[in-house]
Amino acid sequence: MTVGSNLIDDAPLTRFHKKLTAYSSGGPFIDGYAIAIIGVAFTTLTPALDMTTADKGLVAAASLVGIFFGGAVFGYVTDKIGRHVMYIADLAALALFSVLSAFAAEVWQLVLLRFLLGAAIGADYPIATSLLAEYLPRRFRGRLLGATFVVWAVGAAAAYVVGVSLEGLGANAWRFMLASPALFAVVTLFLRLGTPESPRWLLSKGRAEEADQAIKKVFGPQYGVADLAVEQTAAKTSYTTVFRSPYLKRTLFVGVFWTAQVIPLFALYSFAPDLLAGMGITGNTAEVFLAALFVIGGIPGLWLVERIGRRALLLWSFGIIAVALGVPGLVPGLPTWVTFVAVCVFALASGGSSFLEVVYPNELFPTEVRATAVGVGTAFSRIGAAAATFLMPFALAKSQNLPLLVGAVVSVIGLLVTLAWATETRGRSLSDTAAGADNPAEHTDPSPAPAPAPAPTN
Repeated sequence: MTVGSNLIDDAPLTRFHKKLTAYSSGGPFIDGYAIAIIGVAFTTLTPALDMTTADKGLVAAASLVGIFFGGAVFGYVTDKIGRHVMYIADLAALALFSVLSAFAAEVWQLVLLRFLLGAAIGADYPIATSLLAEYLPRRFRGRLLGATFVVWAVGAAAAYVVGVSLEGLGANAWRFMLASPALFAVVTLFLRLGTPESPRWLLSKGRAEEADQAIKKVFGPQYGVADLAVEQTAAKTSYTTVFRSPYLKRTLFVGVFWTAQVIPLFALYSFAPDLLAGMGITGNTAEVFLAALFVIGGIPGLWLVERIGRRALLLWSFGIIAVALGVPGLVPGLPTWVTFVAVCVFALASGGSSFLEVVYPNELFPTEVRATAVGVGTAFSRIGAAAATFLMPFALAKSQNLPLLVGAVVSVIGLLVTLAWATETRGRSLSDTAAGADNPAEHTDPSPAPAPAPAPTN
């Protein structure tokens, strides 16, 4: 149930939306970059700090544990104090911890700094995506929210390119690699300055005058809070809200499918050189190629998300990944090219749907707990991702097939959970999805969008 019109939901796509999408993409870019750069840095980092297999697992997993903490804590903080202030502050933290990582002298120092870096990354998921979701028109919300996460793969691909180019600096090349995310963080910070606060969030806190100013800044002086569809829900900004009816099942769905996506993804990115070496593939070309496939897979995914819907896209991707990883996982001794092709198919399918990790939670929860829900999903997923990343070097030492088989199994779990619990949100307003039913069979064929509202002025 809403009051007012649908000024934001039905607005045409404008320069403002595109700029906000670009600025919000900075966090996922840095996330993908920071996760992938450690895999390249291990080449010079391992001998420099005399690292054991356990040390490598801890360093790789530290940022994921940090993301768990950052998502779990700062999503709730974002719902309490606002999107804008957090939108800026966490980029400063990203830059600081990246630079400090370059000066680590012992493994424990690097583990601590990678944890803190991860906390800042985890904070940006709920901060940036909730702000963006609350400004996007419904017809473009899935595509543009998804685009921010496809940029994750762009960041990971960029990390391999930068890492390879820095390897020529010698024994201390890892220091420059681990400091390099700071450059992207500083640039993104300055771009985000001046971004208006979410009027939906301001209204949810009873700050109608400030919400009116934000609407006028974006849409023009002739509009105000009366032109904004307001969510009429019983939700309040509390950490426990997402764990109570009617949101508990949605929280579990988001957490499980997100975890099933990131376990094979993060394990591969963190140890791609080791995995490929076990196949007999050496050199950096294959690593860069795999990273590029994640980006390429996102192109059809962003088109399909508004054509076949979120639920169908997620089901197809889990099914394809389960088969692609399951065949070489179950049949040892396959030719190298078969296993490599299977990993390439995984990369394409993963890139084509991983952005749903930020689309679904932003659409399934009301403004009062939207950032909290994204943060909880982020945290939930990183438990499995951190465990998988820590165990990956041990699994590789035992068998090259074992990591692939595990990836197939968790993908089957993701498929079953999506089949049982996923509801379709394509083409629906945020006020509708926040209060809508959870029946997967409902809302699979949304009606055409109504006539667009006037365009924002900036």
